Amino acid sequence: MSQGVEFNRLMMDMRSMQMEAMGSGKAAAKSAVEETAGTSSFADLLSGAVNKVNDTQQAANQLANAFEIGTQGVDLTDVMISSQKASVSFTAMTQVRNKLVQAYQDIMQMPV
Repeated sequence: MSQGVEFNRLMMDMRSMQMEAMGSGKAAAKSAVEETAGTSSFADLLSGAVNKVNDTQQAANQLANAFEIGTQGVDLTDVMISSQKASVSFTAMTQVRNKLVQAYQDIMQMPV
């Protein structure tokens, strides 16, 4: 559900920027921004995603350390699964960052 909200927020931001760029008036752009004022900002969503990846990595490290010192109840399979989850989430975050940077560069190269 939150991914749909994130997507809708992003689309509204893009539409408002498009309206401003096309010069269709500040009123239309302002109404598009006001419609999404109740939701969290893109920066907040991105920050939350980075924090989740960080938490996943820290949990994987703690589990690995617990296994290394011989803590009861810590299984090697749990350590490996946790480690792979952290790796996959970091890779996904890196890909999202790369796509955002590419989109920014594309927008900056657009003729005005």
